[in-house]
Amino acid sequence: MLPVGPPPRADETFYASVGGEETFRRLVAHFYEGVAADPVLRPLYPEEDLGPAEERLRLFLIQYWGGPTTYHERRGHPRLRMRHVPFAIGPTERDAWLAHMRAAVDSLGLSPSQDETLWSYLVYAAASMQNRP
Repeated sequence: MLPVGPPPRADETFYASVGGEETFRRLVAHFYEGVAADPVLRPLYPEEDLGPAEERLRLFLIQYWGGPTTYHERRGHPRLRMRHVPFAIGPTERDAWLAHMRAAVDSLGLSPSQDETLWSYLVYAAASMQNRP
């Protein structure tokens, strides 16, 4: 379903233009539903409950795309590569992550340009987190 209404203002953030917190909440919840049952990705999450990881990703994406800076207030600088070093992330893990994220992005019904903007970043981010050949 495409968003209805006027195009975003030039000064509007991507966060606001896609629907704000609710959109990112749906994106990350859908993503972690897939992760919970994934035999490749689930072992990378040491916590029994995926809730804390889900919250961290949601807050990071909200901040990255122009929403509230709660992530920074709680955790400081993202330092994403450093935070992911303890986890073996190779092409298999990257591709599994992207598969679940693609399904999550598809569930949002963004406009084609919004989808491309978000997806391009997610592909870049997934490649950046890879730390094993």
